[in-house]
Amino acid sequence: MDFKVISLTDRAAERIAAIVAAAERPVAGVRVGVKNAGCAGMAYTLDYVGEAVEGDDHIRDKGVDVWVDPKATLFLLGTSMDYEADKLRSGFVFNNPNQTGQCGCGESVELKKADLKDLARARAGS
Repeated sequence: MDFKVISLTDRAAERIAAIVAAAERPVAGVRVGVKNAGCAGMAYTLDYVGEAVEGDDHIRDKGVDVWVDPKATLFLLGTSMDYEADKLRSGFVFNNPNQTGQCGCGESVELKKADLKDLARARAGS
């Protein structure tokens, strides 16, 4: 079994497929990253991908394509990306084992880099 930087739930894959299908310009998938932002320090980013960016990690999961910014890889290792919708809001949710905190309003998160020893153990066990 190959180890993926990020995995998708069925809901996330369905939403990405819908976004790609509804795009006004040709879109191959989405790109996930992180940026410095907010009171907790970082925020997840999500952008359209027209063409693959050289050096990005590419994940094909459940029929959709996701690229990960290499600067974000160590912060996203082991993350599951979901999509949630309720009466008040909808959006992608990142269930990230490297997230150590979040600001009160939920706009930014505190992330630590993944422990590569844990990654090596996970790969050995797969």
